[in-house]
Amino acid sequence: MIDLGGATSALCLASTGSVPVRPHMIVFNKADTHAALAFVASGHVVVFNAATRAPLACLRTEPGAGGARQAHAVWPTEDDRYLIVANQNGKKLERITTDYASGVFTTQPAATLDMAGCTTPNGLPCQAPAIRPDNAPICPFIASDNGPVFVSLRGGGLLVVDWRTTPMSIVGEYDVTQVPANGCGFIEAAGTVFGNGGGGVHGNLDQFSVFRLPMSGYSSIASPNTPAVQRLFDDDSPERDAHGVLVAGEERHVWVGDRDANVAEVFNGTSGAHVGTVDLTSPFSADPTVDLFAVSPDEKWAFASTRGPNPLSGDPHSSHGTNPGMLIIKLNGNGKQGKVEGLIPISNLDSSGVQRADAHGIRIRRTG
Repeated sequence: MIDLGGATSALCLASTGSVPVRPHMIVFNKADTHAALAFVASGHVVVFNAATRAPLACLRTEPGAGGARQAHAVWPTEDDRYLIVANQNGKKLERITTDYASGVFTTQPAATLDMAGCTTPNGLPCQAPAIRPDNAPICPFIASDNGPVFVSLRGGGLLVVDWRTTPMSIVGEYDVTQVPANGCGFIEAAGTVFGNGGGGVHGNLDQFSVFRLPMSGYSSIASPNTPAVQRLFDDDSPERDAHGVLVAGEERHVWVGDRDANVAEVFNGTSGAHVGTVDLTSPFSADPTVDLFAVSPDEKWAFASTRGPNPLSGDPHSSHGTNPGMLIIKLNGNGKQGKVEGLIPISNLDSSGVQRADAHGIRIRRTG
């Protein structure tokens, strides 16, 4: 356990003049030597030594649209040179250099992509009604080929970005008719990138959509919406909210979780076909509200963060749960099926006895 109110807060106060608020998403670098934790409310990103849990650096995103800034999520490049940061309400995509060997981590303002004010290579506004109405970046993702970063958007549509250029540059643009809103997250399977879209605050409180795109083939000279999106599943009926993904069975199967329906829809990793539904309710929790997933290295087990009754993010829609903690799921049939085998609860009661615990980010680190 890490007490984020201790050395981590002290480091951030000394480095940025403010303390970090609301830890949200965690990732490990590709060597599994360091962790990066995004604080969604304050815009901080803290880098930790993964073995000792000691905080090494605290950085903060830039003020963006309307003076807002957040760090909703971060993602490492495959070569461990950078962290890509989704500054959600600031509507910026930012880059941090990462020299893990020397312990030097530096923000790169010159690399920042202004996702609200930029223009695409096709001369279209990055953000505009009926194209991409709200370009708050939600989750960034880079596939194993170390290609471009896929960036989901709160209002729908998607931008594919070359993170190597300064500033970072758009190499693929998709509008709201092609890619659903509020996607988080992405996963790679069989040479493609699966993504989702879920409920949110833009008049679509209930949505479950799944799509996929090629890992490569993007270019600044390509027309909008190319390469083509493959829509795999769409359900806008009440009490649906896609959020969180996993891949298992050596990429044979992809799961997309549903926070509202308490299920995971399962897709064939090669064909993209919908092949089943896994019920995530159990005697351990009748309303787990699974948020994000992680898979054990042997792909025999999945773990999911479960939300609390007073969610700290993702509200108002389907983020209210009853049993905050970590769900343990046994995977079967090369990841096509699963059975809940346990729940590790967490608790944070306030002075009035109200449960404030609310699990969100989850990752697995290889130690050997």
